[in-house]
Amino acid sequence: MTRFSFSIDARDGRARTGAITMQRGTIRTPAFMPVGTAATVKAMKVEDVRATGADIILGNTYHLMLRPGAERVARLGGLHAFMGWDRPILTDSGGYQVMSLSDLRKITEEGVTFKSHLDGSKHALTPERSMEIQRLLGSDIVMAFDECPRADQSRDVIAASMEMSMRWARRSRDGFDAGGEHAQRAALFGIQQGALDRDLRRISAEKLTEIGFDGYAIGGLAVGEGQEAMFATLDFAPGQLPDDRPRYLMGVGKPDDLVGAVERGVDMFDCVLPSRSGRNGQAFTWNGPINIRNARFAEDTDPVDPRCACATCGKYTRAYLHHLVRSGEILGAMLMTEHNLSFYQQLMQAMRDAIGAGRFAQFAAQFRSDYLR
Repeated sequence: MTRFSFSIDARDGRARTGAITMQRGTIRTPAFMPVGTAATVKAMKVEDVRATGADIILGNTYHLMLRPGAERVARLGGLHAFMGWDRPILTDSGGYQVMSLSDLRKITEEGVTFKSHLDGSKHALTPERSMEIQRLLGSDIVMAFDECPRADQSRDVIAASMEMSMRWARRSRDGFDAGGEHAQRAALFGIQQGALDRDLRRISAEKLTEIGFDGYAIGGLAVGEGQEAMFATLDFAPGQLPDDRPRYLMGVGKPDDLVGAVERGVDMFDCVLPSRSGRNGQAFTWNGPINIRNARFAEDTDPVDPRCACATCGKYTRAYLHHLVRSGEILGAMLMTEHNLSFYQQLMQAMRDAIGAGRFAQFAAQFRSDYLR
C-alpha cells in the first residue's frame, strides 16, 4: 500500500486541488483538519466529525504526553483505537504549546524543559522525544519539532530561532527514520520558520528541502500579526517550498483566512476556531459569523444558515439554539460545533470544486462579498 503520495488534480492561479493518499485513507486538498487536542474533537463523536466531511483530524503531542501519557495510549492500541477514529491523524510536535502554555520553560540547543500547566511536573521535550511520542501515538503525519518565536521579536532573535529549528528539523528527520515499522507507514512534515521575513523564510525553506520531507508546513503565522501581514507573507512563503509537496498553514483560521491562503497556494489547515467558537455561541455562515446569544435570535425560526446542508441546520432553529446556548445546555455546544465544522468542510469542498472548474477567482470574490459585507 502507498505510504504517502500527493497528487495535484487541477490548478487555478496559485490555488491547487488534489489528494494526499495514505494507508488509512485519502485526504482531499485543500483540506481542513478539525482539532482533536486531547483525543477528542470537543463536543463531537468521531462518527459525527467524519459526517461533516473531515478526512483527517489533528491530535496534540503536548496535551497527550501530559494526559493520559503517550506510553499509556500506546499500550491501549494507539491514538486511533483509543478514540475510535480510523482515518489519518496529524499530530503537532508539541513545540508551540510548550512555548505558549508552559510555565518556567527553558530552551537550549538540546530541546525544551518545562513545567506542566496541569500540575507543575517537570518535563523535557527534544526533537527525538517528540518523534518518539508521535510514534507511540501512532500518528500518520508527524510534525518536526520546532520553536515558534513571536513575530514582533528582533530579526536577530528570529534568525537564531529559525536556524535552531532547522537543526532540530534534521534531528527530527533522523529520529523519525529510526522509528522502524512506524516510519514505513507514516509521513514527516518539516516546518518553515522566519516570521514575516522573506529572506529568513527562503533560507528555512532551502534547509528543509535539503533535508527532505513528505510535506512542508508554514509555521510562525496566525500568532498575532494580523491578516494583512499574514497574507503578505503568504504572497511569497508557499512558493519557496517544493511545488510537488503539500503545504500546510498551521493554526489558521477564519473562513476568509482560508480562502485567502488557498488563493496563495496553501493545501492544508487546522484551527480550533470552529469548535471553540461554537461552544461560545458563535456560528459561521456564508453571510458572515453570527452570535446566537443575541436577543434578535430568540424567536427566529430560520436555521443557523439557510445555505448550510448540515444536520443541525436541517432540524433546529436559531431560536432553539439561542435558548440552548443561553441556558448553558451541553446540546447547544454540540449542535453549534457540528454546524461550524460542517460549514468549514462545505467551504473546503466549494473551493475544491471552484479550482477544478477554473473559476476560483470568481468564487473568492463572491465569497468575500457575501461573508464580509
